[in-house]
Amino acid sequence: MPTFTKTHFVLAVSNLRASADYYRSVLGFTVRDMAPGWLFFERDNCSIMAGECPDAMPPRDIGDHSYFGYVVVEGINELYDSVVAANGNLIKTLIDEPWGMREFGVRTVDGHRIMFGESTPSCI
Repeated sequence: MPTFTKTHFVLAVSNLRASADYYRSVLGFTVRDMAPGWLFFERDNCSIMAGECPDAMPPRDIGDHSYFGYVVVEGINELYDSVVAANGNLIKTLIDEPWGMREFGVRTVDGHRIMFGESTPSCI
């Protein structure tokens, strides 16, 4: 049976440098060049390929479909504290959910929404 080894997200962003700054300064990603008009945002086993598309419909205009990922992390409390300290745009504060995840959500400068979660002890 084939095994999935890593997930890459691909996003259209209106301003590549503004997005790079957000992913670096708020979410702690490393930013590296990929090709003209594209950057990689990487942190641990999460990788996002961002392409500059200034004329694309802004994610904030597509409502619920602006969610693009759910990232499972270890150390959710520390990540949350660092996002809050960096003035990240929270769409959901840190909370223990009944489905066994401690999670929070952010909205990026382009309007994409990301959820971050960690299994609670009763779910492990």
